[in-house]
Amino acid sequence: MTTPDDAVRNAAAPANAAPDLTVDGTGLLCVQLLLRLRKQIAHLPAGAVVHILTTDPAAPLDLPAWCHLTGHEYLGPVLSPAPGHDVYGLRLTSAPVPTRPDRPWHPAPTTSNDPDTPDNPEGTSGATSQATPEDTTAAH
Repeated sequence: MTTPDDAVRNAAAPANAAPDLTVDGTGLLCVQLLLRLRKQIAHLPAGAVVHILTTDPAAPLDLPAWCHLTGHEYLGPVLSPAPGHDVYGLRLTSAPVPTRPDRPWHPAPTTSNDPDTPDNPEGTSGATSQATPEDTTAAH
């Protein structure tokens, strides 16, 4: 959901704008790239522009999906100064959705007093939860 303020901000800071941080993900694939990215952006303020330098062929799919999950704004490809590397931009949100420590493509469990939340899958209904194939396999 884009607001008029978002449109003004987007026009003022295109993907090719100088980044507040560049994350070097050279040689990292999927999970390792997202773990490094998440760690390095943790201290940055909302609105910061981050460029990710990567050799991961899945990055054009993984980065927009991760941004969609977390709420960060995916800015797309950026002109790359390094041959053989791709660069993608994103803008940080003020309230990112936390992700699992070891699985950055999954939202972190939420804590709630509601007995029927994901933290308490058995809830009051007595149903048991089962692992899904997605939980037992790696993303790539």
